[in-house]
Amino acid sequence: MRLLLAIAKRISGLYFILLLLCLSACNACQAQEQEQKQVSAGGYTFKTPGPGGIGKVYMGREIAGIISPAGGAWLERESREEQDKASIAVANMGLRPNSVVADIGAGVGYYTFRVAPKVPDGKVYAIDVQEEFVAALKERAAARGLTNVNVVKGDSQRINLPENLLDLAFMVDVYHELEYPQEMLQDIYRALKPDGELLLLEYRAEDPNVQVKELHKMSVEQITQELGANGFELHRQEDFLPRQHFLVFRKAAK
Repeated sequence: MRLLLAIAKRISGLYFILLLLCLSACNACQAQEQEQKQVSAGGYTFKTPGPGGIGKVYMGREIAGIISPAGGAWLERESREEQDKASIAVANMGLRPNSVVADIGAGVGYYTFRVAPKVPDGKVYAIDVQEEFVAALKERAAARGLTNVNVVKGDSQRINLPENLLDLAFMVDVYHELEYPQEMLQDIYRALKPDGELLLLEYRAEDPNVQVKELHKMSVEQITQELGANGFELHRQEDFLPRQHFLVFRKAAK
């Protein structure tokens, strides 16, 4: 009888230890799952940030960190035209003299001040979320005497323009850094005219020879998936740029 009681106690002790181990493992798994898959109301998930990322994920893609005003010199580097052929991109935007255009994430205005002369009877809205860039854009527009450039302070979810205003909105190496891509796309959709277009230039993730950090590159598949979920359809795809996709979207038919 004593032997049976001893065996029973030993089994109970082992069971208790195993139970503690299982509970500990379960808690660790739940914590990890919560860290990796915590879903917000906007459909975003969160994880431990990767190199250059913010730890926020949209449709399987980690959002990259935004370039700071300290990187303004890189935006105007002398090699940019040779590397990315901005002049070719601007020439293929389909601009008319009276086009109303938004440069979203304008930075120091590298594209803004190349587009403005193409729309002398129109308007270019240079939009940025960072005060330093906004101030620089205003100063540069005034110095150039460009009365058709309006500088707008946007925020992380809105471009702060009226409805049904734009013939063209474009983002150059910006979309992958949007903290709220879903909300921004919906706001851009609202600001575009019924036949307005949204142009994205993004470094090609499909090309291993494009020497850009992974989170700062995007594939056509990923871009069309995200924009398709927000009411856009791919209208035109061009491959004439050395390193970037040139993707034109329109509002999808309802």
